[in-house]
Amino acid sequence: MSTVVIVGTQWGDEGKGMVVDLFSEKADLLVRFQGGNNAGHTVVVGDDTTILHHIPSGILHDDVLCVIGNGVVIDPEVLIGEIGQVKSKGKFQSDRQLAISNRAHIIMPWHKAIDQAAENAKGEKKIGTTGRGIGPAYRSKMSRTGLRFGDFLDEKNFPDYVQDNIGEFNCLLKNFYDAPELEPDEIIETYRGYARKLKPYAADTFRLVNDAVRARKNVLFEGAQGTMLDIDHGTYPYVTSSNTVAGAVCTGAGVGPRSVDKVYGVLKAYTTRVGAGPFPTELHDEIGDRIGERGHEFGATTGRKRRCGWLDLAAVKYAARLNDLTHLIVTKVDVLDGLDKIKMAVAYEIDGRVTDIVPADIEEYARAKPIYETLAGWTESTSGMTSWDELPPELRAYLARIAEVLGLPVAVASVGPGRAQTIVLHPPF
Repeated sequence: MSTVVIVGTQWGDEGKGMVVDLFSEKADLLVRFQGGNNAGHTVVVGDDTTILHHIPSGILHDDVLCVIGNGVVIDPEVLIGEIGQVKSKGKFQSDRQLAISNRAHIIMPWHKAIDQAAENAKGEKKIGTTGRGIGPAYRSKMSRTGLRFGDFLDEKNFPDYVQDNIGEFNCLLKNFYDAPELEPDEIIETYRGYARKLKPYAADTFRLVNDAVRARKNVLFEGAQGTMLDIDHGTYPYVTSSNTVAGAVCTGAGVGPRSVDKVYGVLKAYTTRVGAGPFPTELHDEIGDRIGERGHEFGATTGRKRRCGWLDLAAVKYAARLNDLTHLIVTKVDVLDGLDKIKMAVAYEIDGRVTDIVPADIEEYARAKPIYETLAGWTESTSGMTSWDELPPELRAYLARIAEVLGLPVAVASVGPGRAQTIVLHPPF
C-alpha cells in the first residue's frame, strides 16, 4: 500500500486525467489538492469521453472515494453541472463517492467579473487567464476575505457575507473597469440554491485523508495544470494562481511531507502551452502544425489552440528536481508517429551561457535558445500497441534517452487517450 502524487511537468495538458483514471482502478482514495475549474482533465473509456474540471478523475471507478481538498477553489455552478454530467453516464450513483473539504474556498460571481474585466483591460499584455475567477478567489483567500465551503453552507450568515464583500468589487467594476455592477440579492438567492445541492458532500477531509494514509491504504493525489505554471516556480507572470508542484499536496490536502511515497511526473512526448509566455522549443512550421492536428491540441477547458513544440527536457529536468520525481509517465507518443527525425532539447543557451535550469527572470528565459539532440523517428502506427517489446526500436530508444537525461525510469507510456492505450512498466500500487 502506498501514497502517490501525480503532477504535470510541463505547462499543463500533459494527460494527467488519463493517468489518474488508470491508476484509480487500484486506489482507495483520490484527492485533488489545488487549482480550480481552469483545469480540464479528459478521461476516455471506450468511445465515451468525459471532461472533468473539479471532480477528481477517478470518479468513473465505483470503488474509489474522490476528495476535493482544501487547496481547491470551487465554482458551485460548474461543480453541480459536472456532477449531473457524470451521473447521467450511469456513474457516481452514490453521493458518498465524493467528499468536499469544508476548508476549500468558493469562487463568487465578483471573482469572475473582476477576472474578466482585468484581463480585458490589459489589452496586448494579457497573460491568458481563463477568466473563471480562479486568481481573484485565491486573492480573497490570501487577504482573509474569502468564503470557505463550510461557511458557504451556512444559510443564516451567507447574506451578510455577500453584503460585506460585494461593495468593494462593485466599486472596482464600476469606477476602475467601467463594467456592470453585480446585484447582491440575486447572488444570495442563486448561491443559496447551490449550497443546498452541494451540502451532502461536505466533509472534514483532513480526517478522511489522514486516516487513509495512516491505515496504509492506496491514496492517489491529483494535481492540476503543470509545474511550469506554478505561481512560485513557473514562468511568472504567465502562470496559474496556485502551487502546482508536489509539495502543494501538504498544504492543499492537509498531510505531512513524510506521507508521500512516490511522485509520478507526467510529460508529453513533445511540448505544448496555452496562453502567452516564453516557450523555447515552440515550432512555427509544418511540424508544429502537424503535432497540433494529430494531438488534437485544443484546451479541454477553453477550447483555445495550444502552441506546440519539441520536447523540452531542460524544463522537465527542472520540474523533476522541484517535485522530487520518482517515476516518469510519457503520454501521446503516437502523435510523433511517421516523423523521420525527432528533436529534444536537453539544455539552453542564454546569452552565450549553457544551462539546464529554467531562469527566474522571464526576459532572460525569453532569450533562451534550445540545444537539441536529434533522434531517429519511426514509421509504424503505435496506437494499437500494448507492450514495450511491441514498440518500434526507435521509440524505445527515444523513451530510453528521456529516462537517461532525467535519471528517472519511465513507468508508463501512452499511445493514445484511452485506458487500453497505456503500457505500464512500473505500476504505482
